[in-house]
Amino acid sequence: MGSIPGIGASCMAMQSKSNRQMFQELAYFRHRLRKFLRFSERAARECGITPQQHQLMLGVAGFTGSGTASIREIAEFLQEKHNSVVGLVDRAVESGLVERTEGTADRRVVVVSLTERGEEILSRLSVLHRAEIKRLRQEFLHVETGASSPAGPNDRRKKKISSRRLRG
Repeated sequence: MGSIPGIGASCMAMQSKSNRQMFQELAYFRHRLRKFLRFSERAARECGITPQQHQLMLGVAGFTGSGTASIREIAEFLQEKHNSVVGLVDRAVESGLVERTEGTADRRVVVVSLTERGEEILSRLSVLHRAEIKRLRQEFLHVETGASSPAGPNDRRKKKISSRRLRG
């Protein structure tokens, strides 16, 4: 099959422009996501716990909807191996963040719940995270509706050059 002269180049140009925009949007999203994760890690450390302990407590408090979780449920929430979660729970118990009890139906099942200290820390972190998520949601909505475009490195350079020209 032959190609129609001019169509291939035209399609490639459209696809290239479309791809560039898609790549820019995806890169922007990944950048904001990574910034959110850094925010979360920093907030956890400022509250005196590790980011992993924060995620553990969030999983225990919210993943099943019951306020408790088994090691298997926590492993699923964290996407970690069972034995890694056991070690994390051990350290969180030592830090007074969670407590461990035997399951009522099956004593082989370990049920994890938050201590009062764990609940207080998780509450503080959750308020901070909700505010940050609300801010990010607005930012994403502006990009999605075209109200503003993702500021990539080239956009920032252009702004710096423009501001130098204005001053000079």
